[in-house]
Amino acid sequence: MIRKLRERGLYFFIIAFVGADIALALTAFRTTHENFQNLLFDQYQRWRPRVPVQDRVRIVEIDDESIARLGQWPWPRRTVARLTEALGRAHVAAICFDVLFSEPDRVGFGEEYVQREGVIVANPGDEALANAFAGQAVALGALAKSDGEPSAFSGKAAFALVGDDPSSYLTRARSVLPPVRALADGASGVGFVNWRTDADRMVRVVPLLMAVGDGMIPSLALETLRVAQGASTYIVKSGSSDSGLSFAANYGVAAIKVGDLVVRTQAGAAIRPYFAPPEARRAFPAWKALEKNADLADFDGKIIVVGASASMLADFVATPLAPSTPGVEAEAQVIEQLIDGVSLVRPEWASGAELAAAILVSLGFAITAPMTSALIGAILGAGAVVAMSLTSWLAFIKYGVLFDPVTPSLASGMVFLAAILTLFGQKRQQLAQMQQMFGRFVSSAVVTRLADNPESAQLGGAERTLTLMFCDIRSFTTISEGLSAQELTTFLNEYLTPMTNIVLGQMGTVDKYMGDAIMAFWNAPLDDPRHATHAVAAALKMRATLAQLNRQWEESAAETGRAFRKLRFGIGLNTGLCCVGNLGSTLRFDYSAIGDEVNVASRLEGSSKVFDVDIVASEATRAEAADFAWLEIDNVLLKNKARPVSVFALAGDAAFASTVEFRDLARLHAEMLDAYRGRRFEIARDLANQAFALSPESVAGLYRYSERRYARLAAEQLSPDWRPLIALEEK
Repeated sequence: MIRKLRERGLYFFIIAFVGADIALALTAFRTTHENFQNLLFDQYQRWRPRVPVQDRVRIVEIDDESIARLGQWPWPRRTVARLTEALGRAHVAAICFDVLFSEPDRVGFGEEYVQREGVIVANPGDEALANAFAGQAVALGALAKSDGEPSAFSGKAAFALVGDDPSSYLTRARSVLPPVRALADGASGVGFVNWRTDADRMVRVVPLLMAVGDGMIPSLALETLRVAQGASTYIVKSGSSDSGLSFAANYGVAAIKVGDLVVRTQAGAAIRPYFAPPEARRAFPAWKALEKNADLADFDGKIIVVGASASMLADFVATPLAPSTPGVEAEAQVIEQLIDGVSLVRPEWASGAELAAAILVSLGFAITAPMTSALIGAILGAGAVVAMSLTSWLAFIKYGVLFDPVTPSLASGMVFLAAILTLFGQKRQQLAQMQQMFGRFVSSAVVTRLADNPESAQLGGAERTLTLMFCDIRSFTTISEGLSAQELTTFLNEYLTPMTNIVLGQMGTVDKYMGDAIMAFWNAPLDDPRHATHAVAAALKMRATLAQLNRQWEESAAETGRAFRKLRFGIGLNTGLCCVGNLGSTLRFDYSAIGDEVNVASRLEGSSKVFDVDIVASEATRAEAADFAWLEIDNVLLKNKARPVSVFALAGDAAFASTVEFRDLARLHAEMLDAYRGRRFEIARDLANQAFALSPESVAGLYRYSERRYARLAAEQLSPDWRPLIALEEK
C-alpha cells in the first residue's frame, strides 16, 4: 500500500510539474500564443464570414477608371464638391470621406485664390467644398499621430462619461493632423482614420476612441454613425473592479452609446471586426456618380463611404478574408458591423475559461489514465477535444464569442502524454520488479498481470487455497547412471523445458526443481478461480508431451545405435489450504508454498508408482475439476498421515469422459469397487480383468495392480474389522 501511494504521489507530482511548465510556457510566450489564437480565429471568419443584417452602407470608389477619367488624385476640391452635391441630391443619410483633406486645395487656382504676405487666406476650392457640406451629414478623416509636437483636438461632438475616466484605458495619440480649417468647420464630424494592425499587418482590432491631450477623438466609423443620426454627444461607460457598474464587469471601457446605438467594446474602447466578403453591388465608381444623369436612387437613406480603391494609391489593409482589402471597403464594413450590432468578442474571462478547461481535461486525463488503457484514454481525449472544438465553434457562430479550443487541447494533450509516459515508466519498473521476483516462477503473461496489479502479489506469507502438483521421473537414478554429465544436462533441459512451459502456459507457478522433479502450484500469486482445472489440464498436456519426447528419443537412439528405455513419470495433484509467499529471507527471495496439503501432493505423486499410473489426485482436486475422466482408486492412508484420502486416477480429458468407451469403463470400474468393498474379491478380480481390456494405456496399470491385490485379498484370512483401505508405507 505504501509503495502504491508513493507511486501515485510521484505520478501526480510529475503531472503537476508538467502542468506548471505548460502554464509558464504560455505566460513566457504569450505573444506567440496570442498569434496562434489569432490564426485560428481568422480561420473561423473564413469558414463563416459575416452576413450583413441591414443594407445601409454603400461605397463610392476612387478606382483606377475614375482616376483615368477625372485625373490624378487628389482631385480639385470643386470636383469633390460636385460629388458631394450629387450625393446630397440622392438624399443619403451621411457621407464619410475616408480620405485626408489635410492640405489646402492647390489644383487649378488660377487667379481665384487670395493670399496675404504669401499665405493663402482664402481658397476658392476649399470654400466650394465647404459650401457643399452645408446641410449635409458629412464626416471627414483626420490622422492621429504618435510623434510631432503635442496638440489638442477640438472635435464636433461632446462626451458624457459614466463611471471612470476612460482616457487611461485608451490608445493615446501625441497629436492629430486634422482637415484644413474651412473643411473641418463645414463638416458635421471629424474622426481618425488610423488602422491598428498586428505584427503580421492584419487588422483584428479597431479602436473607436483615442486619447489626445486632455480630450478624446472618435474613429471615422463611429463619427459617421453619429452624424448620420444627428446626435451631438457620445456616452462612454467605463469601470474598474471597485466601480460597481454592472456593465463594466471588466476593467476599461465597456460600451459607447451614440445616438440610438449602443456599441459593446473591449477594455480599450475597441471592437474586434467581423468581416464579410466584398460585394460588387456595394461599390459604385466615383466617375459614374458625377455623370449628369447618374442613377443614384439606391443611395437614398444610405451611408456613403467615399474612398480610394485604386491600386496606385496603395490604401489597402489586410483582413482575415483578404490580404489586400481596400481601406474604404474595410471602413464601410466596420460601419456596417456597428449598425448591425454584430461583432466578435474576446471576453476578458476567455483566457480563464480556457485555463479552466485545460485544467479540468488535464485532471480528467491524470485521474483516468491509470485506470484505462492508452487507447481508451486517447479516445476519451479525442472526445474532449471534439467537445471543446464544437463549443468554440458554436460560441463563434451563435454569439460571436472567441474561445480557443486548441490551447486547452494541446495543454491537456501534453499532460496526457506525460501521464502515459509516466505510467509507462512505472509499468516498466513494476514489470522489471515482478520479473525479478517472479520471472522464474510464472509465465511472462502472469508477470505482466502482476505488474498491472502489484498488490495481488502478497509477499511474506498468506493463506489461500492452492492446487499443487509434484512431478517426478521414474527410476531417474538408474537413467542418470548411464549418462555423462553433459548428456544428463542436455536430457534434463529437453525434459524440463517443455514441462515447465506447460505449467506456465496453464497459469501455474513453478515453485522449484528438485533434480528431475518439479513442484508447481496454481492460484498464486494471482487469483485463478479455475486453478484445479488448469492444473489437471497441465498434467494431461505433460502426459502427451512425454509421449512425444519418448518417440523423439527412441528415434534418436535408433539412429545412433544406442539402447532406448522409455521414460515414465508420476504426477500427484492435491487441492487445499496452504501458506504461500516469500518464505526465504530478506536477502534472498524464494516464493513458495508450505503446509500439510503440500505434503499430501508429494505423497500422492509417490503413490502413483504403487498404483502403476502416471497421474493421481485427491478427492479435493477431483471435486474442483469434475469434468475430466476420473477413476477412483481407493481410500488411501498415506505414510505418516492419520487420515485417509480418496485417491483418483486420471484417465483423460473432458472430451474422453463423455465417450461411450469411458462410460462403459466407468460402469465396470464402479462394479469392481463395489465387489471389492463387499469382500467379493474373486468377482472384483474378474471385473478388473474385464476393465483392463477396455482401459486406455494411461490407467491400464491400475487394473493389473487391482487384479493382483484382489487375488491376494481372496487368499488371505481377513479379520471381521477389515475395511477397504490402502495403507502406504513409502513416500
